[in-house]
Amino acid sequence: MELEKFSYDNKVVKYFMVATVIFGVVGMLVGLTAAIQLFYPIFNFDLEYTTFGRIRPLHTNAIIFAFVGNAMFAGVYYSLQRLLKTRMFSDALSWINFWGWQLIILAAAITLPLGLTTSKEYAELEWPIDIAIALIWVVFGVNMIGTILKRRERHMYVAIWFYIATFVTVAVLHIVNSFEMPVSLFKSYSWYAGVQDALVQWWYGHNAVAFFLTTPFLGLMYYFLPKAANRPVYSYKLSIIHFWSLIFIYIWAGPHHLLYTSLPDWAQSLGVVFSIMLIAPSWGGMLNGLLTLRGAWDRVREDPVLKFMVVAVTAYGMATFEGPMLSLKNVNAIAHYTDWIVAHVHIGGLGWNGFLIFGMMYWLVPRMWGTKLYSVSLANTHFWIGTLGIIFYALPLYVAGITQSLMWKEFNAEGFLEYKNFLETVVQILPMYMLRAVGGGLYLIGVFVMIYNIVKTAGTGSFIANEEAEAPALLKEQKIHSGGWHTVLERKPVLFTVLTVVAILIGGVIEMVPTFLIKSNVPTISSVKPYTPLELHGRDLYIREGCVSCHSQMVRPFRSETERYGEYSKAGEFVYDHPFLWGSKRTGPDLHRVGAKYPDSWHYYHMLDPSSVSAGSIMPPYPWLYEKSIDKSMTADMINALRTIGVPYEEGYENVANDELDKQAAEIVARLKAEDNIEIVPEAEIVALIAYLQRLGTDIKVKPEQVSENQ
Repeated sequence: MELEKFSYDNKVVKYFMVATVIFGVVGMLVGLTAAIQLFYPIFNFDLEYTTFGRIRPLHTNAIIFAFVGNAMFAGVYYSLQRLLKTRMFSDALSWINFWGWQLIILAAAITLPLGLTTSKEYAELEWPIDIAIALIWVVFGVNMIGTILKRRERHMYVAIWFYIATFVTVAVLHIVNSFEMPVSLFKSYSWYAGVQDALVQWWYGHNAVAFFLTTPFLGLMYYFLPKAANRPVYSYKLSIIHFWSLIFIYIWAGPHHLLYTSLPDWAQSLGVVFSIMLIAPSWGGMLNGLLTLRGAWDRVREDPVLKFMVVAVTAYGMATFEGPMLSLKNVNAIAHYTDWIVAHVHIGGLGWNGFLIFGMMYWLVPRMWGTKLYSVSLANTHFWIGTLGIIFYALPLYVAGITQSLMWKEFNAEGFLEYKNFLETVVQILPMYMLRAVGGGLYLIGVFVMIYNIVKTAGTGSFIANEEAEAPALLKEQKIHSGGWHTVLERKPVLFTVLTVVAILIGGVIEMVPTFLIKSNVPTISSVKPYTPLELHGRDLYIREGCVSCHSQMVRPFRSETERYGEYSKAGEFVYDHPFLWGSKRTGPDLHRVGAKYPDSWHYYHMLDPSSVSAGSIMPPYPWLYEKSIDKSMTADMINALRTIGVPYEEGYENVANDELDKQAAEIVARLKAEDNIEIVPEAEIVALIAYLQRLGTDIKVKPEQVSENQ
């Protein structure tokens, strides 16, 4: 059979690898800064753009989409060409994918510190950037599917199944979660409200972890681990079971992020059931990876590439066992809102994603530059420093998380909360935060060791931009040999993609449709009214400053929480919340019942200098709130946008909204003057923020018989 000559495109792979390294360092430096801020608040630098609330989403976006995202593209572009024995479908699309993705990352790096954010976790970017993400993702998908269709290899190897699932699912997740009503070029409101917004967000948030941080990296594992070990995948049948069960089950598990919240119980229970089921396919994939190394364990001792990959796959197994355990209600009651969750996430991020990327880098660079690794010893040093970094990062946070939870829930002999002051529980875990920063620093030092090693490696070789290859053409009339139903399916990429879409849609549709269409799932409360114009401005400031990163707005139905905060949160209280602000971590106390709890002057001083009101507070000051004025020209647009998505503001209300705003602001200014002789202009941002905070949780009145004796 005549062989066709062609070349693989290594240049775009190199560019994605360079971007991976650059953004990895940037993202980790931002993360290390945020970690230090939690025990040394001076690292907020008293600047508007560098507070924890602003840079925490910058860190998560930089790591997920810039570091891990670029590595994913590098690995996919390298492996896809070789698995299909063809060059990518279009060099032009490859470069549009590369430069488009970098521009999106640049836009995120500019807008997030500016406070231009939707506040939805892992989906903080505003609507123009969301549109750009969708377009560039489609470019990637077209390039990938076009390459599959012009392949010279009839059989679609298992890694490609995971790449296909990644493309279609991330597209669905991103588009559905990003339905927004624009107010201006860089301001929008989520199309969904309250409970429904929470369900959609964590359907997205959980499955962004599943289909951006997991499935593409399982595909890379199935390619690079056998290559590095020079062994075939342990079990083809196990890979089939692993793939289909994983993508079908994963999509159902999102509600386990919302246990004990106002989400309907049936949705919470579905999330728990499918989360427990996830152990089987996840561990099936882990075992398939580790057992691929059977007979090659002697090489693991010597080969740093295999070391990184073994620990990566093991970390994947640990994280995917812990995740289902955390979804059990009795465990979740302890762990949720604590640093335990942060530790869990970083076992996956640092161990699974980070170490697989490092192993892939050490394997790719010598081959793409036609040389040998500069220093095996340095690579091994990186491995041990990185491993120590993970241990020093995660273990203190597990201790911190359990300590937090036990202190939150502890009652004394008289039946009162032992630690009524939330700050006591924060001060107790500051040493753990310090150790976490040490771990992050070690991990980053390891990255610098790797950078030195791969730069020296590249220097000893010559980059192969177009790697020559040859393979026979794919014969259309070639008979399909018997090999089972899945073998047939692997040769029909369009049908395979359609079935993948069906598999990932079922769970999401079954969970979301009843929540949106059956009104009893979100019972309304007649006393709950839309926010006033001034409160809306205050809420937008709360979002801008990233307060949701440290404060929840969800009092769960536990005695420890109702004693500390007040009546537990009801679904009907959030019907006008676009977006929802329930939060996922309590570095500070819950705020859902903070309204009318303190005088206006308390909030005034608390935002100006938190430690003057709460000694030992790690919250940064916000002096710019006292210097900047709200933009009243936006009020009418805000009212109109919210009316469009269902908030019942009367027609024409936007014309008088600023009059009402001025009246409420004047009342707050007068109270501040009366309480402590505070002088402030009514347009100051702090006035709007106080208005919002004083509104929180006051829409419902608790009847006396609902209040416990100790409250």
